[in-house]
Amino acid sequence: MQIFEGSLDAKAITNAWYDEFKDKNCGALITFTGIVREEGGISALSFDIYEPILRKWLTDWEQKAKDLDAYVLFAHSRGDVPVHESSYVAGVISPQRKVALQLINEFVEDFKANAPIWKYDVVGGERIYAKERSQAIKGAGLLA
Repeated sequence: MQIFEGSLDAKAITNAWYDEFKDKNCGALITFTGIVREEGGISALSFDIYEPILRKWLTDWEQKAKDLDAYVLFAHSRGDVPVHESSYVAGVISPQRKVALQLINEFVEDFKANAPIWKYDVVGGERIYAKERSQAIKGAGLLA
């Protein structure tokens, strides 16, 4: 888990993962890079992260990957990320291509649904919570 302030250097991150795992007899390194789109008049997206829950989420995924003899990795931005820049990079490393292809999709989709990261649109220099593109986190909410 790597958290960076602002935009990610996706090339440097994926190259570092490649360098770290290339000699570990893994046949596949599959990556996904999320890039901020220009839409709805936004100049950037901004992110808040709750790391304790995020670490637990990743630990569960690391065990799932380990059970398949694979590794999962990700980097995410905190703060503002301008349009056309990267805010998220995910990776799966596995000896088997099919395992890596399956896991990358599941990993990215579960991240989107369950990672404790809150997204804001930046419009005219103001952060606006992107509620319509957000999902409730399982177990989150007010206690009675």
